Amino acid sequence: MSFLDCSCISHAQVQPMDIEERYEDTSHHFLSFDGSEYTLQGPAGGDDITGLSAEPAHYQLLSELGRGFNNLSLVNMARHIPTGQLVAVKQTNLDECTEEELLQLMNEVLLSRFFRHPNLLTSRLVFSSCCQLWILTPLMAYGSADTLLRTYFPDGMSESLIAYLLYGVLKALEYLHRMGYVHRGVKASHILLSGEGHVYLSGLHSVYSMMRDGKRMRAVFDMPHHSPALLPWLSPELLRQDLHGYGVKSDIYSLGIVACELVSGRVPFQDMPPTQMLLQKLRGSHCCLLDVAPFPLGELGGLKVSRSGVDSGIGESVATGSLTHSATAPPTDRPQSPGPKNHSATLHNLVQLCLQQQPERRPSASTLLTHAFFKQVKRHTRDSFLSLMYPAVPLTSPDDPPVSCAPAPSCHAPTSPTSDSPDVAWDFS
Repeated sequence: MSFLDCSCISHAQVQPMDIEERYEDTSHHFLSFDGSEYTLQGPAGGDDITGLSAEPAHYQLLSELGRGFNNLSLVNMARHIPTGQLVAVKQTNLDECTEEELLQLMNEVLLSRFFRHPNLLTSRLVFSSCCQLWILTPLMAYGSADTLLRTYFPDGMSESLIAYLLYGVLKALEYLHRMGYVHRGVKASHILLSGEGHVYLSGLHSVYSMMRDGKRMRAVFDMPHHSPALLPWLSPELLRQDLHGYGVKSDIYSLGIVACELVSGRVPFQDMPPTQMLLQKLRGSHCCLLDVAPFPLGELGGLKVSRSGVDSGIGESVATGSLTHSATAPPTDRPQSPGPKNHSATLHNLVQLCLQQQPERRPSASTLLTHAFFKQVKRHTRDSFLSLMYPAVPLTSPDDPPVSCAPAPSCHAPTSPTSDSPDVAWDFS
C-alpha cells in the first residue's frame, strides 16, 4: 500500500501525484544537464536499497537507533530477511500526526523521490502498514559526525577527516543549490557516514525551494520551523528576518560553523542566549579556531600558518591533530588530541571564507570544492580516510535475537523491539 494512497491522510486534501510527476520530470531534465556530475541516481555501492522489497513482513527489527519527528517516529536497525542486508527503518504513526505534520511527511517523501545524489540521504523505498508509515534508508553504520565527536573525538577530528566529511557535504549542497533549494539545516548531526565510508547529508525536512512560478528567487523569507538548538548554525541573514531575506549562501555560513565544530568538538555560540548570539553574528564575530586569538574577518594577516609545515594530509603525526589508526596501539590506548592544535592556513582560510558576514562575499559550494583545503581528498582513497576513524567502530547486527521478526500491522504508536536502546546513532529530527 502506497503512502500516497493511505486513508489516514485523506483529510489533508493534497494532490501528491501531480507534484510527484512534476518533480520527476524536473529531476530528469536536470540530471541530463551535466551527465558527468549527476548521473549517480542515489546511494552508492552497498548503500543502495532500491532493490529491497516493500513488505513489512520481510524485515526483522533488531535494535532501536533513536526517535524523531516530535517523538512520533521510531527508528530501528532492521535486517531485510531475504537478502540479509541491514537497513534503518523509520516508523511513524500517521494517526497521531497533525495535518501540518502529515504535510511535512509528504514533503519529505516527495523530496526523497525528487533528489538523486550520492551524497544526499534519501529513500526511494516508502510504504505503509495499516496506519504506520515505513521509510527505509541505508544504515549509517558510523552514525553522525556529531555522535563521533561526542563519543570518540571530544577534542575534535583530524583535518584530513574533516576535509573528507566537508567535501561530501559540499557535493550535496552544490547539487541542492543548482536544483534551486536551500538546506537550512547543515550541522554535524546531519552529516552521516556509512560503514563503507560514504558521506551523506540528511535533514531534508528543513529543505526549502527558491523557485516561484517557474523562476528562481534571489532571496526567500520563510523562517524554518526548527528547534532552538539549531540556532548556532544559522546565518546572520536568516536569523535577522528582514526585507533582504536569505539564499543558498546561508548554507555556506552553516558549513563554516560545522568546520569549527568538527575541529574543536564544540559548537560556536552554543552557550549564548539567542539575543546575544544574534548580536555577535551581526557584528561579524568570528568563531576562531583554537590555535589563534580571535581576529576580524577580512584581516588575512590573521591567518596562522601551521608550524608543522604540512597540508594536514593523511600521514600527519598525532602532534598535529591526526588520529590515525596504529597497528601497534591497542583499542584502549586511543591517541589524545593536543590542545590547542596546530591548524593549517588552508583550514583557517576556508572557515574565514564561509563565515563572511555579507552573504555575497561567501563563495558558492562549487567554488569551495576547488579550495586548497580539499586537495588532500583527491590524493587518497576512501579506505585511507576510514583509517582515521579509529577508534570508532561501525554499528553491527546485535548478537541477541530480536523480540519481533515480522511486526504485525498495527495503528498503535511504534514501540522499540528491545528494552535497552543504544545511544542515538544520528539525528532523526
